[in-house]
Amino acid sequence: MKPTAESIPLSPTLTPLQGQRRLRKSGGVDKRVFYLSIQAIINALVIGVVAKALVYLIDLVTNIAFYGKFSFENVSPGNNHLGIFVIIVPIIGGLIVGVMARFGSEAIRGHGIPEAMEKIILDESKIPPLITLLKPISAAFSIGTGGPFGAEGPIIATGGAFGSVTGQIMHISPAERKIMLAAGACAGMAAIFGSPLAAVLLAIELLLFEFSPRSIIPVTLACITGGGMHLLLFGTSPVFAMAEMVPPTSTALVVYVLMGVLVGVVAAYVSKSVYAVEDLFDKLPIHWMWWPAIGAIAVGVVGYFAPFTMGVGYENISHLLSGTLPLTMLFSLCIMKYISWVISLGSGTSGGTLAPLFTIGGALGALIGTGLLHYFPELGINVATAALVGMAAMFAGSSRALLTSIIFAMETTGQPNGLLPLLGACVAAYFVSFFLMEGSIMTEKINRRGVATPENYEPDLLQQAHAGSIMKVVPENQQALPSVREKDNLSYCVQLMGQTGVTALMVMDDHDESILKGILYATDIMKFYSQQKQEESYFESPAGVRRWMVRTRKVIKR
Repeated sequence: MKPTAESIPLSPTLTPLQGQRRLRKSGGVDKRVFYLSIQAIINALVIGVVAKALVYLIDLVTNIAFYGKFSFENVSPGNNHLGIFVIIVPIIGGLIVGVMARFGSEAIRGHGIPEAMEKIILDESKIPPLITLLKPISAAFSIGTGGPFGAEGPIIATGGAFGSVTGQIMHISPAERKIMLAAGACAGMAAIFGSPLAAVLLAIELLLFEFSPRSIIPVTLACITGGGMHLLLFGTSPVFAMAEMVPPTSTALVVYVLMGVLVGVVAAYVSKSVYAVEDLFDKLPIHWMWWPAIGAIAVGVVGYFAPFTMGVGYENISHLLSGTLPLTMLFSLCIMKYISWVISLGSGTSGGTLAPLFTIGGALGALIGTGLLHYFPELGINVATAALVGMAAMFAGSSRALLTSIIFAMETTGQPNGLLPLLGACVAAYFVSFFLMEGSIMTEKINRRGVATPENYEPDLLQQAHAGSIMKVVPENQQALPSVREKDNLSYCVQLMGQTGVTALMVMDDHDESILKGILYATDIMKFYSQQKQEESYFESPAGVRRWMVRTRKVIKR
């Protein structure tokens, strides 16, 4: 006789379908999302103040290091009169960063986003509280003494650390802590640049690895709050203001797309060069504490010959978008800035990538646009538009944050007529980068450790299949298990296994929940997923099991 639900003793804490009702209720937008949203908004208010404080601290260090005065005035290191002694200043900053990393926390090294991704994937979004303090201070010394970085990387790292720490204090789940980390990081970006929509897209493309109401609501509210803090603390004008852009002609649009292809090729090799330099530093026979100071020698030497390559350089981006910089300045910002940045970043100092990539790409785009305008004026190329296209395409090709690159360029310049050129060029650069490099500048460090990062969003195969399609007939002496119905999708089954800590479920009849149809095992789901994806079985090796666990967000507790 076929066994029924009554013939199998049930767990005293979980009756049939009880877990299902609770899981479905908590799977959508509920009061926990409300609480997370409130906390994300509070965090964003704090992070906005921290962003302003970081900018002040960078200005203070710059004034002291290059001009010998105690002032919070916004100045560029490029106007200094130190002569050959300017080489010493970045070296001192590198020494300070190295000491802070050695005796404080090694996690302050790097450019922010990859480190946040690593914590999300490998460490349940847990960031040590000390990073919240050390990261902005180390970045202020690195950038303030001439490091060719932007402030966005450190504030993203700081915001993510603050969100993670509050999540640890609240004792929330790893999935919810990931949301708080992403919300804090992207609130920092919105506070620095006044680009809340681009910050939301950055979270989706590089940090969350998902798109759901549960995650997007708190992150969006945090980014809106960060954007509001930018208006309050930094002003209402676009960060990179430029003259009004006229809509491009069809011929010019084709040229901008082709320009995106070329910039995409350069972006791939720029990304590779960062890690090539890191590999060279790894071979040095001295402790890594000294590497930032060694890398800073290149910053100082380049800064002696090209002073405006030093420091944050946001004003350089604005000048590029004016379309009036001379060729010597364009070459300096493209080539010399790249040399200074790639060596310094590869040394493991504290700094960001977005502003340098925008500067290098903008200068490259302006150079291409200037050449085309000179030799082929009939194409209707605008140098300022070419610079904007180069900036965004460089970031899209190197980071593969496609939508972020497009919207960021529009938000920070306030140019809606730039949408078509940006869309065409960024997609072209994004497309080309896949043929030239496996990872991106954001994921290469994690990939080298054998950890695969999600690269795309696909329909959930487990949502399309049902429990009854792969269940096994239950033995007579089967132990008590939680139950599902035949029509329940496998994605739900995986969640229920993770919540209840089991590796098998009873499958009940769709119409009569007292009739037991069979048993569904976690291994069956794994094999089914592998077969549908036409990939090797995840269950055949320990490494395969680890990949499975990452993809299912570690919800199966074995």
